[in-house]
Amino acid sequence: MNFAATIAKACPGLKLTTEPSVLESHGRDWSDLEGGAPLAVAFPNSGEEVRQLVLAARQTATPLVPSGGRTGLSGGAVSLGGEVVVSFERMRRIGDYDPVDRTVTVEPGAITQSVQQFALEQGLYYPVSFASEGSSHIGGNIATNAGGIRVLRYGLTRDRVAGVKVVTGRGDLLDCNRGLVKNASGYDLRHLFIGSEGTLGLVVEATLRLVDPPPPSRVMLLAVQDMNSVMNVFRRLQSSLALSAFEFLDDRSMFHVRRAYQLPGPLEEDSPWYVITEFDCDGEADEQAALACFESCLERGWVSDGVVSQSERQIAELWRYREGIAESVAPLAPYKNDLSVRISRVPEFLSRLQGLLSEHYPAYDVLRYGHIGDGNIHLNILRPEHVSRQEFKDRCEDISQKCYELTAQLGGSASAEHGIGIIKAPWLGTTRSEAEIEMMRGIKNVFDPDGIMNPGKIFERPG
Repeated sequence: MNFAATIAKACPGLKLTTEPSVLESHGRDWSDLEGGAPLAVAFPNSGEEVRQLVLAARQTATPLVPSGGRTGLSGGAVSLGGEVVVSFERMRRIGDYDPVDRTVTVEPGAITQSVQQFALEQGLYYPVSFASEGSSHIGGNIATNAGGIRVLRYGLTRDRVAGVKVVTGRGDLLDCNRGLVKNASGYDLRHLFIGSEGTLGLVVEATLRLVDPPPPSRVMLLAVQDMNSVMNVFRRLQSSLALSAFEFLDDRSMFHVRRAYQLPGPLEEDSPWYVITEFDCDGEADEQAALACFESCLERGWVSDGVVSQSERQIAELWRYREGIAESVAPLAPYKNDLSVRISRVPEFLSRLQGLLSEHYPAYDVLRYGHIGDGNIHLNILRPEHVSRQEFKDRCEDISQKCYELTAQLGGSASAEHGIGIIKAPWLGTTRSEAEIEMMRGIKNVFDPDGIMNPGKIFERPG
């Protein structure tokens, strides 16, 4: 019996489609990676329907690919051909709010921004925030351990997950941690699924911790001459202000975001580097502390100019220069890298990276931006008009190899927050040791003995 017949018998209410346009849209993600046509797309409406899907997939040896908002950039939600894509679009319920525990239980298809809004309606705050939050799903955030711009204060998605229900590749429904604060009863399986990219099981429910809303804040945009000065500014501000974000971008990033959105220059003169930082500002004392930091940075020559927001509108306007970068170059189909090193090694990494790019690829337009507060650097490479797409792809893979080797030399990671997916699978060994990879494979075999859960992701492309 084939998969369609098997699942129709086991779960007759499940929506399953082979509509070509749906197969096309749900078989890919924002990585724009070319895959193969899925066998079908399933739209479960409950955890039990997901469990029946997995059991049917095991019985018929049918691989499954989870699909959320499909905003990933590493090919983690791409169909390689012949899988059943499991879309969580019908599982978006947000409920079971507990005001004492300050938790909310949501289904995997809940939109990140919707969870943020729900928290605000309760007088609380869900702090995981990034550019795609209006489209991304909580399930996908958990699968990739999404970070964003406020990791400096609030941590990653992992730090917000109090409990998770997962259907494993064996068809078991696991209820991990159940929202407990303290639970010293052996292995915390919850954390195995966070960041596993759907290779161990499918999240069907998550209990998320909410926090107090932040106090009033201000945003400061600064012009900085070099990366060592950026780090000096970071240390100075961190010592005196309550920072919630500390971001950086280079002049090429500023150029593209201004051109795409027809934005004016934020300062009187252009600068090689810019810092955008957000900090608590709940009165005159905080304002004076911020002014003192700015003047101190000016006196030391770390900063040449700057502006501090004076209204909520200006906060949004200043953040646009950072949050609009990815969207501003999306039509140019950039080749993206998402790297991380220890915070203290960011200047060395960027200096050596610049030397590498200047020596081997001087004609390429390269954008460098990211999260200084957590050591995460985004590298976007734009294709020159005279270079064919295939040549560009080949050259960029060569650049990636050099980048990952450099990252490994500095003890960093080939993927900070986008996951490994398909695109970075060949370079997993630059971040993980052979022993680690062997143990990771062993863990996958326990939870997914038939290898049906998102095959080809994290470890390798199937032959």
